Amino acid sequence: MKKLLISLTLMICQLTFCVAQNADLQKAVAKYKKTTTVTAAATKTSHKDAIAKDVVTKGTLTMKKPADVSISIDGGKDQLIMHGSEFTMVVKGKSHKTSSQTNPQFATFQAVFEYILNGGEGDLSKFSDLAVTKQGNNIILTITPKADSKKAQRRMLFSSFVLTIDKNTSELKALRMNERGGYTEYTFTGHQFK
Repeated sequence: MKKLLISLTLMICQLTFCVAQNADLQKAVAKYKKTTTVTAAATKTSHKDAIAKDVVTKGTLTMKKPADVSISIDGGKDQLIMHGSEFTMVVKGKSHKTSSQTNPQFATFQAVFEYILNGGEGDLSKFSDLAVTKQGNNIILTITPKADSKKAQRRMLFSSFVLTIDKNTSELKALRMNERGGYTEYTFTGHQFK
C-alpha cells in the first residue's frame, strides 16, 4: 500500500510539473495568435566532431501560418523548408524531400511548429518523444524521434531536434538538429512579428 501511495504521489507530481511546463509553453507562444508572419536573421553553425573548425553561414528565417517554415542560408544554397507535412532540405544546391506522413521522424517536429505558429492551440501531450523544460527565460522543446527497429534507427538522419523559445518575447532563438558525428544549429535574431 505504501509503494502504491508513493507511486501515485510521484505521478501526481509529474503531471503537475508537466501541466506547469505546458502552461509556460502556451504563454511563450501566445503572441503567435495575433501574428501571421515572423521573420528573423539566421546563423547556421555546422559542427562535425571529426573537424576542428565549425562552418558558420548566414541567412534568413520566415515562418507563416498555418504551417510554413523556411530557413534560407547562403543565398538559398542551403535551405530547410517545412510546408505542412512536406519537408525539403537543400544542401549545397542539392534537394532532398520527405514527408512527416512517410517519415515519422518528422511528425512531432511538424506538430511542434504548427503549435507554435497557431499560438499554443492544439495538444502536444500525445507526443511521447517530446520533452518540454524551462531554463531561465527559455522554454526548451526536445524531440527525440523513436524508431520501431534498429535498422530504422540507423537510417534516421537526426537523433534529436532541440528548439529554444524565449518565454518573454516569444522569439524562436535556436533550432539544433543533432546527428551522428555532429550537429547543425540555427540561431535567430532580429525577429519581426507581423
